[in-house]
Amino acid sequence: MTPHMLTRSLDRGATIFLLVVAALGVLIPLSNLLLPAGSFLQVPTYLVALWGKYVCYAILALSIDLIWGYCGILSLGHGAFFALGGYAMGMYLMRQIGTRGVYGNPILPDFMVFLNYSKLPWTWYGFDMFWFAALMVLFVPGLLAFCFGWLAFRSRVTGVYLSIITQAMTYALLLAFFRNDFGFGGNNGLTDFKDILGFNVQAEGTRAALFALSCLALILAFLICRSVVSSKLGKVLIAIRDAESRSRFLGYRVESYKLFVFTLSACMAGVAGALYVPQVGIINPSEFAPGNSIEAVIWVAVGGRGTLVGAALGAIVVNYAKTFFTSGVLAPYWLFMLGALFILVTLLLPKGIVGTFSAWREQARERRPAATTASAAAEDGITEPKMAE
Repeated sequence: MTPHMLTRSLDRGATIFLLVVAALGVLIPLSNLLLPAGSFLQVPTYLVALWGKYVCYAILALSIDLIWGYCGILSLGHGAFFALGGYAMGMYLMRQIGTRGVYGNPILPDFMVFLNYSKLPWTWYGFDMFWFAALMVLFVPGLLAFCFGWLAFRSRVTGVYLSIITQAMTYALLLAFFRNDFGFGGNNGLTDFKDILGFNVQAEGTRAALFALSCLALILAFLICRSVVSSKLGKVLIAIRDAESRSRFLGYRVESYKLFVFTLSACMAGVAGALYVPQVGIINPSEFAPGNSIEAVIWVAVGGRGTLVGAALGAIVVNYAKTFFTSGVLAPYWLFMLGALFILVTLLLPKGIVGTFSAWREQARERRPAATTASAAAEDGITEPKMAE
């Protein structure tokens, strides 16, 4: 991925998006840390954490748009990869508590002491080291996606059948992580985090740094996606999306292309989950709920499938609306509103908000040269020939 390739793959809208994200990643932490509390321009710490959560959701939406918008793979289980990345980071944070836990055990987390664990399960080995946890954030979701995709794509499972299988996968993980004997906290999950890399996870400076890091991760994820879809690989992915049988007939190994982009997308979702956990302060099996994955697909549909920018903006806009409406009298009706939003966008804006806007702008560009040509011809006295009667 050379700088020339990145520059060539960025259009005006993508450049503006990246500049806005970079500016917010710098200005919001500075506003939170440098301006006095209560100032009009000062961003409270709780808003820094809230917007950090939105940025993590935007990364998840990008990962879904990469496979759905450009390869035609509709995954209704991407929340599983998001949750696995979150659990990997949560396990590291739990190991950092040490003797500061309720039971003061230097090795076992509190829930293991409560459940009478005699020793640390082997699945927790190595998570006291940050580099190992960071590696698992990528490796575990990537390995699951690779194994799942290898079986599904080689069997040529596509369309709604693939979507149902991905939903079944995340539901199976939901049931497994709910078990107390599974070793990951059961239905309570992992919480009560203290430190990350030696810094207090609740401190204002740490929250600001996590937000800035999330914005940086969003920029990198966007650049990776743009470089993929703008390359020859991206052209093949689009061909597979539009005509998979023809692509296979032309000699392309469709399964390999699908497997690569599906695994890459899962790794991106895992990074989003890892950044999400320290900012929210908890990770539990509810993150595996199929409804979360379906909701993430709605973000992409609302923003604009196959646009990347639209997917990220859709995640932020829908989740901001969720925060706004679920904090008042309309809270019980949020799911109905979300469903209505998805139906209206599908019927009225099938390309999503950004996709529809881009289509209108292209139509305006096409009309402009035609109007200019017609006016120039009129000035020169040239008229269209009339049909003979």
